[in-house]
Amino acid sequence: MFPRAVITSTTRLLLRQSHSHFLPRRTPAFPSPILPSSLTRPFSTTSLRKHGHTTPPKPGEELYVTFIDKSSNPHKFAVSAGENLLDIAQEHDLDMEGACGGSAACSTCHVIVVDDAMYERIPEPEDDENDMLDLAFGLTETSRLGCQVKMSKEIDGLVVKLPSMTRNLQSSDFSKKG
Repeated sequence: MFPRAVITSTTRLLLRQSHSHFLPRRTPAFPSPILPSSLTRPFSTTSLRKHGHTTPPKPGEELYVTFIDKSSNPHKFAVSAGENLLDIAQEHDLDMEGACGGSAACSTCHVIVVDDAMYERIPEPEDDENDMLDLAFGLTETSRLGCQVKMSKEIDGLVVKLPSMTRNLQSSDFSKKG
């Protein structure tokens, strides 16, 4: 091939791309020189999003939900249709954990629907949600997981209460302590 002194870092990169199985893999001790754009990969980023990922409602399409926090203070928000209560609460920095990220695998987003008539308008919970609700602290007849309740015109004006505490079961809770 070439004498060793002729091989530069750019040549080595070109050779590695076409004959990668012949060259040993090494990481350079110093930064690589700036390469021509034909040798670099494109770089892209996504825009920053807050943890709740909610979309502000369009004028005239607002739906309202009120959260009553653990200190009995009401917090009323205008939201878009399709947003779930977990994302709304986290977007507005309310104390709702959502340990599983909204996949109905925990009960840390447990909410209590205040009005029985409004509770009846919410679609029935799935089996996964019912299983997790069985583990929730302070379970009531109108309990739901916030991650599973999506806002719609039918439940515009919903009022939910956050329980005084939540239960987050982890595998470490069941390991032997000695």
